[in-house]
Amino acid sequence: MNHSSKKRMVVQKVAFAGMSLVASLTVVFIILIVVYIFSMGAGAISFEFIFSAPYDGMRSGGILPAIIGTFYLTVGTAVLAVPLGLGAAIYLSEYAPDNQVTRIIRIAITNLSGIPSVVYGLFGLGLFVLFLRLGTSILAASMTLAIMTLPVIISTAEEALRAVPQSFRVVSISLGGTRLQTIRKIVLPEAMPGILTGVILGLERAAGETAPIMFTGAAFFLPQLPTSLTDATMALPYHLFVIATQVPGMPIQIQFGTALVLLVFVLGMNLIASIIRSRARAKRQW
Repeated sequence: MNHSSKKRMVVQKVAFAGMSLVASLTVVFIILIVVYIFSMGAGAISFEFIFSAPYDGMRSGGILPAIIGTFYLTVGTAVLAVPLGLGAAIYLSEYAPDNQVTRIIRIAITNLSGIPSVVYGLFGLGLFVLFLRLGTSILAASMTLAIMTLPVIISTAEEALRAVPQSFRVVSISLGGTRLQTIRKIVLPEAMPGILTGVILGLERAAGETAPIMFTGAAFFLPQLPTSLTDATMALPYHLFVIATQVPGMPIQIQFGTALVLLVFVLGMNLIASIIRSRARAKRQW
């Protein structure tokens, strides 16, 4: 082995060691954050805390309205964003010509992913709450969150569709299948693990955002549960923001207990998506 080969091997080993160190530190920091939130908030978790409404200026009682409101907003976001995002991804991947217009659209979608959430909140306030007169409601907040999550869903779903080997499409069409049949029966099932990854990333962001719902649908204190899409609702991210910054004398345990419930809510979504994604990968043919 000559000197040049030895040098390349040393550089490779150093690079691998550096990447392993960075990955390990990332995992360690995440674990430390989760353990800290759990240790600080576990004492607040009880049947009353989970299944009752707050009272005494939110210093007592539970967070049930905020949990239900977060669930409603997440489901509403999924119903609005997933069909639109998946449809846009299918068009860009399977139908759109590779020209300047399509490339500009992809750049615009990528740039939209980096817009601060507070900007989406102000946009939702102006369009849905004021112009369309939906008021501060679950519907207005869900539509705002759906627009915010669309870029993530479109980008990841398109990449998942493009990752399916072109030979699958060629074989399907050569056997007499139409393009729509090929997409529905071949491409979508094979790309489903990647699509689910994009969907869950978008919905996790929606479930944890405060600024968009603060302008469009979240209430400061609303102990009763919403009865329609036109009602405002409490939500865990905004509730946590309020009790941490706006309520004097709020016990720190309740703040961390609320953060722990939100963390479990998001991690639960991720776990369910991971199980579905693993089963889809097991059925994949490549």
